[in-house]
Amino acid sequence: MDPDAVKSTLSNLAFGNVMAAAARNYQKEVLANEKAQGSKPVNEEVDLDELMDDPELERLHADRIAALKREVEKREAFKRQGHGEYREVSEGDFLGEVTRSEKVICHFYHKEFYRCKIMDKHLKTLAPRHVDTKFIKVDAENAPFFVTKLAIKTLPCVVLFSKGVAMDRLVGFQDLGTKDDFTTNKLENVLVKKGMLSMKKKEEDDEDAEYQESIRRSVRSSENLDSDSD
Repeated sequence: MDPDAVKSTLSNLAFGNVMAAAARNYQKEVLANEKAQGSKPVNEEVDLDELMDDPELERLHADRIAALKREVEKREAFKRQGHGEYREVSEGDFLGEVTRSEKVICHFYHKEFYRCKIMDKHLKTLAPRHVDTKFIKVDAENAPFFVTKLAIKTLPCVVLFSKGVAMDRLVGFQDLGTKDDFTTNKLENVLVKKGMLSMKKKEEDDEDAEYQESIRRSVRSSENLDSDSD
């Protein structure tokens, strides 16, 4: 027998076996996928029915709604104390403002100073992002007592209060690279390091307004359901 012919025959047989095996594997995979897709809706219906009556899920849902309510109440309490916006206060109101909140950032400024206006812009942006901290400003010309008491000699001067005590300060732009073009994020990071702000992820900052609105919608929905059940 011709050796080359034998070799060719064996090669063809081997190739045929490989193709046959591949075909069988493909057929098994197709059947498995069809079976999985055919059973999926039934499984989903069963799982959903079970979840609807799951007391553990109901408890978790109730806990989540309660947590959302607490978050909204906490934010509303902060806003009643003047948090969530960057406000100007008088010398007469200054002491009450810094003692009624745990964390207060106060900018002593001069209305004619360009760098004070730069600081104003950044603080105004940060105030609604960090509702747990109060942001205020005081006209240094109209607050001579506290300017002297706090030994403020250079403007802008941002004094950081914790529980009514001046713990730290930013004098001019020394902590911000000494240049006028620092970013809001740069100031935010400095204030985070000094313990005046809580670190937040960027995506949380970007979606903060939408997130808070979703909380309010969830709470209102829960309250409506409670009213209907009554």
